[in-house]
Amino acid sequence: MFSRILVLAPHTDDGEFGCGGSISRWLNEKKEIYYIAFSSAEKSVPQGMPKDILKVEVKKATEKLGIPASNLQLLDYPVREFPAYRQQILEDMIKLGNDLNPDIVLLPSSNDTHQDHQIISQEGFRAFKKTSIVGYEMPYNNLSFSTNMFTVLQEEHVAQKIKALKCYQSQANRAYATAEFIRSLANIRGMQIGVKYAEAFEVIRWVIKL
Repeated sequence: MFSRILVLAPHTDDGEFGCGGSISRWLNEKKEIYYIAFSSAEKSVPQGMPKDILKVEVKKATEKLGIPASNLQLLDYPVREFPAYRQQILEDMIKLGNDLNPDIVLLPSSNDTHQDHQIISQEGFRAFKKTSIVGYEMPYNNLSFSTNMFTVLQEEHVAQKIKALKCYQSQANRAYATAEFIRSLANIRGMQIGVKYAEAFEVIRWVIKL
């Protein structure tokens, strides 16, 4: 039902965590995917690591998934300060919509509690309200999550997601960055619909075009 997909990630790695398996599947199906990260979270980089390490890591991770380098855009909004820049973020999104004309937009859930994620979700709806929009799952941030859309995954898609996330050595200390967690969540979502693996999404808006 869609061929051009836009992934909006508040920070580098959010897109891989939220929908990396689906990205892998869709790229295998020759879909066109664009990945926009609004911040490389330099203030959150562990001490002793280069401040730009997440920019290096996101390029490696998206390459691992198969996203062309030309389809990756990195913006420089300061981490945890998105509310102060919401109008500028909205304008960036409107420009993206005009330039890319996506069939579907993936962004954080409407119930994501991180302040930066909230802005991307809220302004994303304003910018793309005439387009299908789904929210991806980040259990460590979500107050609640409606699992009303699923992407069925194969082992290869889950493995590609894990490989991509392993590129983020700066985030390896996070409890949700383990292969065990990623695989178990995919397994739980798969069991909900009678398959081995899946990713779940919140349908925010679904547009069936002519």
